[in-house]
Amino acid sequence: MMHVRRWAVFCLAVVAATGQGARGQTARALTLEAIYDPAARVNFSGVPMPDVTWLDDATYVQNRRTGQGVEWLKVDAASGRSSPLFDVDRMESAIAALPNAGRPEARQLARGSDLDLNPGGTAALLSVADDLYLFDFRTNALTRLTAKPGEEEDPGFSPDGSHVAFVRGNNLFVVDVATQSEQAITSDGDAQTLNGRLDWLYQEEIYGRGHFRAFWWSPDSARIAFLRLDERPVPEYTVVDHLPYRQSLEVTDYPKAGDPNPLVTLGIARASDGQTKWVSLDPYKDTDTLIVNVAWTPDSRSVVHQVQNREQTWLDLNLADATNGAAHRLLRETTPAWVNENGNPVWLRDGSFLWFSEQTGFKQLYRVSADGREKRPITPGQWDVRQLHGIDQAAGVIYFAAGARDHLNTEIFRIRLDGSDMTRVSQTDGTHTATFSPGFSYFVDERSTLSSPAQMRLHDKSGRELRVIEANAVRALGTYRLATPELVQVKARDGFMMDALLIKPPDFDPGKRYPVYQFTYSGPGTAQVRNDWGGTQYLFHQLLAQQGVIVWILDNRSAGGRGAQAQWPVYGRLGEMELRDLEDGVTWLKQQPYVDSAHIIMSGWSYGGFMTTYALTHSTSWSAGIAGGPVTDWRDYDTIYTERYMKLPSNNAEGYRRTAPRFAAEQLHGRLLLLHGTMDDNVHVQNTLQFAYELERAGKPFEMMLYPRSRHGITDPLLNLHLRRLMFDFVMRAVRG
Repeated sequence: MMHVRRWAVFCLAVVAATGQGARGQTARALTLEAIYDPAARVNFSGVPMPDVTWLDDATYVQNRRTGQGVEWLKVDAASGRSSPLFDVDRMESAIAALPNAGRPEARQLARGSDLDLNPGGTAALLSVADDLYLFDFRTNALTRLTAKPGEEEDPGFSPDGSHVAFVRGNNLFVVDVATQSEQAITSDGDAQTLNGRLDWLYQEEIYGRGHFRAFWWSPDSARIAFLRLDERPVPEYTVVDHLPYRQSLEVTDYPKAGDPNPLVTLGIARASDGQTKWVSLDPYKDTDTLIVNVAWTPDSRSVVHQVQNREQTWLDLNLADATNGAAHRLLRETTPAWVNENGNPVWLRDGSFLWFSEQTGFKQLYRVSADGREKRPITPGQWDVRQLHGIDQAAGVIYFAAGARDHLNTEIFRIRLDGSDMTRVSQTDGTHTATFSPGFSYFVDERSTLSSPAQMRLHDKSGRELRVIEANAVRALGTYRLATPELVQVKARDGFMMDALLIKPPDFDPGKRYPVYQFTYSGPGTAQVRNDWGGTQYLFHQLLAQQGVIVWILDNRSAGGRGAQAQWPVYGRLGEMELRDLEDGVTWLKQQPYVDSAHIIMSGWSYGGFMTTYALTHSTSWSAGIAGGPVTDWRDYDTIYTERYMKLPSNNAEGYRRTAPRFAAEQLHGRLLLLHGTMDDNVHVQNTLQFAYELERAGKPFEMMLYPRSRHGITDPLLNLHLRRLMFDFVMRAVRG
């Protein structure tokens, strides 16, 4: 059964139907070089969207890229009038005058996009030669804050701007901006003891990739909460750079499924003298404890912290007294499978708070009493609230993002605190990301669709558009011959409706039969079929379509945006339910008269690489596959991600064995191309090598390409071009063989 949806494809319909580009010219065909060659590629996505930070309810700061770097502007929201946030030439000169900085570095810092502004937007924190400096926009003075050996990492202003906290040598420090006096908060930091800084595991799987800061200022700027990680129990893993004459070794604490995790504790320190109280974690076993989020109550009296067991089958929301560390539990979340961490509570004036829960199988917003005992739903329906933008407490109105009308869109809504009067605020389809002003008078909306790159506009709180901040008109898209994507729904064998996307060749002839390239990720909660711009991946799919290949993307039920309840069936058996859904999609494909059922190729990276190797060793539905950076045995992957879905190996030994492609290598069906970066510190290259070894022992032919000095993604532009040529050539050979 199929349902066709048309709302996301209007932008390309005229070009695709006529084969005409801009001004009536014949549209050009895509090439790999136009998409990926660093010397010849076309900018199909346009300009990056500016970063916007609100200073108050009427003024925001944005950065704008120019030919000389990044320009920082202070903008009046109502009129759009702007002025430079600071004198960039004076900043550059002040930095260049330092004895340890040259003019090129000064120019790069002054015109960079990574300025760390103080809360008032009147100064910026700069790092020069491993020391921190403050540049005051009003006086154009550059003040040195630190002068001790060692790099200052993850610096962050206190809420009142009077102090800066940072990590040096895995110890936490605070420096007074006015006096430059430095206060040590901890002194026991070393390679195995991390204070105020996360390890690889915690940043990758809990706090967010690239986010290593592990300290939180109190709202009154008097105290600072921080995590302390003891890495001594954690096994190390070594990745190797083979390019030097003598190999360069990179050693990281990396616990694989079943290994010991770092031991975590939570401290609360006075900024003035470093006196620290440790939060009581007595109810928990230290080897079974994860601290998955930390914040403060608005009155600075309590530290909010969320604790989970290592298998993440429950989550406790706790409060700790800032003066003595005594803690108590407000509530516990459980589900039939695992519990996702969904953000910190948002406190209301009466002491109650807003809280996300997936107790119904969907991520919904609740109002919880101050003591945690009463929980009342605010948002209704069988859909997920994807982001809470904030609450206008004076008006009693909550703003949030959701796929409430259609889960392929992310739209902005408002609802009253009592759950009434839910209204759509954004006025167009697509994927919307909103940044509201502090008083909720305005919001900046970044929006993209399946066929159009991101644009940015300013709206008032009702959703009315006030002006365009960045139109990002990408004229190049109109000069190439691009096909019109079709969004369809396919019924699984049990009746579950799955979302899929088809890109047919631009000159599609329903009387012909076409091979199929299926792109997948398949991991829990990671939908690929959505009304959002896909960048170079989307253009690569268009390139294949121009070569006479149908591109097929199907979201299995656990990947699509259908709530946690659609993900829970994969618990303890990753790959099995996903494969059933993907096979049902192939069954539908093979029923279409225009599909060459003998030539259907699967391709994916990371979890998608796992899914490709699993499918080719557990099914005969695909004729070939490309597996990039695959997990081929879940015992090889990190504890927190893996045990969330697969439990501990000691509690699910058969599940781990049954879902590992490496142990089914003798069942490989079809042609296979394996791809991996040799310095992948996320999914280690040993996954591909272990699988290759078993394939060789089983006498199974396959192809493999390793990319030296590459991580989980192949980011070197020339190596990425090589990768895409290799993938393209493999697809062409596989569909014609």
